[in-house]
Amino acid sequence: MKKIIIILVTFFLDRGVKIYLLNLQATGTDIDYYIFPFLNFYLVWNTGIGFGLISLESNIMYHMLTVIILVINIVLIIFLIKSKGIAAYLVALIIGGSLGNLFDRIYYYAVPDFIDLHFGDFHWFIFNVADIFITVGIIGLIFIELFRKEKTSTNV
Repeated sequence: MKKIIIILVTFFLDRGVKIYLLNLQATGTDIDYYIFPFLNFYLVWNTGIGFGLISLESNIMYHMLTVIILVINIVLIIFLIKSKGIAAYLVALIIGGSLGNLFDRIYYYAVPDFIDLHFGDFHWFIFNVADIFITVGIIGLIFIELFRKEKTSTNV
């Protein structure tokens, strides 16, 4: 039950922030806010995958990529069912974020990205709240895998 709550909170937090910014834009407000010297909000529409990679103009390729992302979500749900401990919660974060972006891909035919981290003139890829959850979940799973103790002995 906790994992479902994490998925829902992640999904709706992402949706809420995106809806707020899109409503601001709909009222004529430019989404170009400088918050800190290294952070600003600047709305862009991403037709690719995470961080704007593999942006596609072709309708067929876009829909194929969307189907692949849907299949990956199904695999993640199966993985969530089999996961235990902290790994299950990290997978739930990934699923919640991924479902937020998948919703946007289906509803808007693009994902609104708006968080722009930069150092001087060097700008990182523009991303959104869902991307943060996905990244935290993946990094967490990598750390678990790197630092877990081997359960089987390899005495030869």
